[in-house]
Amino acid sequence: MKTFLRSFTGLSLFGLSAASYAEETVVAVTPVANHGDTAWVMVSTLLVILMIVPGLALFYGGMVRAKNMLSILMQVFVIFSMTAILWAVYGYSVAFTEGNAFFGGMSKAFLVGITPDSLAATFSKGVYIPEFAYVAFQLTFAAITPAIIIGAFAERIKFSAVLLFTAIWFTFSYLPLAHMVWYWTGPDAYTDASAAEAATATAGFLFQKGALDFAGGSVVHINAGVAGLVGSFLIGKRIGYGRESLAPHSVTMTMIGASLLWVGWFGFNVGSNLEANGLATLVFLNTLLATAAATLSWMAAEWLMRGKPSMLGAASGAIAGLVVITPACGWSGPMGAIFLGLTSGAVCFWAVTMLKTKFKYDDSLDAFGVHGIGGILGALGTAVVANPSLGGTGVWDYVANAAAEYSFGTQFMSQFWGVAVAVIWSAVVSFVAYKIVDVMIGLRVSEEDERQGLDVSAHGETAYHI
Repeated sequence: MKTFLRSFTGLSLFGLSAASYAEETVVAVTPVANHGDTAWVMVSTLLVILMIVPGLALFYGGMVRAKNMLSILMQVFVIFSMTAILWAVYGYSVAFTEGNAFFGGMSKAFLVGITPDSLAATFSKGVYIPEFAYVAFQLTFAAITPAIIIGAFAERIKFSAVLLFTAIWFTFSYLPLAHMVWYWTGPDAYTDASAAEAATATAGFLFQKGALDFAGGSVVHINAGVAGLVGSFLIGKRIGYGRESLAPHSVTMTMIGASLLWVGWFGFNVGSNLEANGLATLVFLNTLLATAAATLSWMAAEWLMRGKPSMLGAASGAIAGLVVITPACGWSGPMGAIFLGLTSGAVCFWAVTMLKTKFKYDDSLDAFGVHGIGGILGALGTAVVANPSLGGTGVWDYVANAAAEYSFGTQFMSQFWGVAVAVIWSAVVSFVAYKIVDVMIGLRVSEEDERQGLDVSAHGETAYHI
C-alpha cells in the first residue's frame, strides 16, 4: 500500500491509502466562502505587511552603519512594491495554477478571470475563502522573500542591481519553488483513491514527494538564505571587513524591528492555516513558544561563549525561532515547538559566529546564518515534531477523513527532498542571476561610494542630520 504525504500553502497534509478507501461513497460539497476565515486571512495579510515594512526594514536597518540606513529601508520598501506588481502580472499564475510539476501556467496572468466571487480552497472540504484574499496573502510571502536576501550583501551593492536581481530571482527561484511545494487542487478533489491519485499527479513536484512546509521554511527561508550566501561570495566582503568596526549603528532600531517581525509572524504562520479554527490556535501557540525558546537559547549560548548576553543576540535568537518553527508550526505540538526553538537559537548562533568565520564569507546581516540554517533545521525537524507519538498532529488522510499512519523515516526522506531541492534550485538560479546582473550593470558600487555610504551616493539622502 502506497501512502502519499502532501502539503499546500501552509497546512494539512494527507496520506492517500489507495486500497482501503477505494469504494468510499463520494459526498458532494457546496463551496462556502467562510466570513470568519476570510477576515482572518485579510488580517494576516496586514500582519505580514507589518513584518516587511517596517519590521524587516528596521531590523536590518539598525544593524548597518548609519551611512547605509536609508539604503536598507529603500531596498526593502521598493522590493516589496515591485514584487507586488510582478505577483499580480504573472507571479500568482505561475505559482498557483496547474501547469507541470515545476511551473504553473499563465491562465491567471494579470489576474484574469478572478472576480470577487472566485473562491480558493482552504484545508477543509467545502470551506473556501475569496480568491482575491488568497492572492493578497500569498503576495506578501513573495515580497518578503527577496527582501530577506539583501541582508547578506548589505552596504555594498548597487540599488539598480538589487532590483534587476530581484526580478530575475523572483521569476525563476521563488515562483517555481512555491509551485513545487504548495500547489494542489484542494481537498475536495480527494473523494476516493483514484480521484486522489489523479489530483496529486497535477500537484507540484515537492508536494508529490510529501514535503511538509506549513508556512515557508523551504520556499521562503532556505530559498532566500542560500541566495544570500551565493551573493555574499560573488559580491565579496565589505571594505574593512575583519579590520575595521562594522558594528550596528542602532541596536534599539533592530530590537524594534525584531519585535514587529515577531508580531507580524503570527500572520505569516497562523494565516497560512487559511482558517480560523482549532488548528490555528495551535499554530499561534507554537509560534509564540518557539520564538521565546530560541531567544533564551541564543542568549545562553552567547553568554557562555562571550561572557555577556547582548540585545542584538536576543533579537537574532527570536528571528531564528520564528524561522525554525515556520515549516513545522501546523504539525508540531507545543513541546516540539520549544525543542525546535531551543535547538535553533544555539545552532544559528554557531552559524553566524563559527561557521561564517571558518568559511570567511561576509554575510553582513546573517541572512544565511539565521534564515538558511534555521530553515534547514526547521524543515528537517518537522519530521521529528510532527510525529504523533512525540506530541505532533501527524498528517491527514483526505480520503479516509482521518489521521494517516505516521512513518518517521518516510517523512524525513520527504523533508530531505524538500531541503535538497530548495538548496540546489536556489543556488543555481541565484548564481546565474547574479552573473547576468554583473554583466549587464555590475553588482557592486565603487570603493568611493561604499566608503561614502550608500545613503548619499545612491539616494542623495541621509538618515540622520546632526
